[in-house]
Amino acid sequence: VGHCHPDIVKAAHEQNQLLNTNSRYLHDNLVDYAERLSKTLPEKLCIFYFLNSGSEANDLALRLARQYTKHEDVIVLDHAYHGHLTSLIDISPYKFRNLEGQKEWVHVAPVPDTYRGLYREDHQDSVTAYADEVKNVIEHAHERGRKIAAFFVESLPSVGGQIIPPAGYFQKVAEHVHKAGGVFIADEIQVGFGRVGKHFWAFQLQGEDFVPDIVTMGKPIGNGHPLACVATTEEIAEAFAATGVEYFNTFGGNPVSCAVGLAVLDVIEKEHLQAHATEVGNFLMKLLKEQQTKHPIIGDVRGCGLFIGVDLIKDQAE
Repeated sequence: VGHCHPDIVKAAHEQNQLLNTNSRYLHDNLVDYAERLSKTLPEKLCIFYFLNSGSEANDLALRLARQYTKHEDVIVLDHAYHGHLTSLIDISPYKFRNLEGQKEWVHVAPVPDTYRGLYREDHQDSVTAYADEVKNVIEHAHERGRKIAAFFVESLPSVGGQIIPPAGYFQKVAEHVHKAGGVFIADEIQVGFGRVGKHFWAFQLQGEDFVPDIVTMGKPIGNGHPLACVATTEEIAEAFAATGVEYFNTFGGNPVSCAVGLAVLDVIEKEHLQAHATEVGNFLMKLLKEQQTKHPIIGDVRGCGLFIGVDLIKDQAE
């Protein structure tokens, strides 16, 4: 919502003057904030865990998935990046390929990129073709005696090239993943909170009928203040709590962070930032497409709201 936004600064300052404490102490801000966030999400996603960073959120999402499914393995998209903790470097091809390589419990599926990927615009059914690649990954894993805990994906792959997956892809993938006993985790850390304009969450671009099992949030959630969240279903949360080992995060969901989170939601609403993302994004896309007609180096311009990718190429045909 912009650097040093006065409403955010004021909310943090006022709460700081009253009380900031660890999350063992009950505070209304946490409940109020969870309630506000829940209104932006499908009804099924009604349990919230608050943390300090997107990496913490994705790490917890992994734990939730494994506890719920009793499986270990994770499917990710090629070139993905999900965070800087060891557990997340392990599921980030963008990182692990330059480090210790791929772990046996990690499986990589191709990015559903219809511009330069395996199946392109001219393919008769790229949605099914890309979803079948995930199905093949699952089958190969099963042949090796592995069991899938989760399909872990950014709702719009960002580090992987600002990719817009074809609508319907997530639904088909979720079908294969659920059949294998896994859960679908949508990483909204870079692309959530109205950035795509027409929807509050990027996974909603796939269609109203699609609901992930777990959604993770970070980056824009606190406008630079360390704040993150995992939203999930009652079933998954209950399986996680059943271990008897409660989840505790000293400052995740502290009164100041929640005051900041509430202020961010207020500003998004008050300043119509979703509509703004649509308007400015459309304007930028229009200008970029004008450049595309002039310069053969621009192969593709794609995007939604303020999530935009420009693909620079050497050869139009290849």
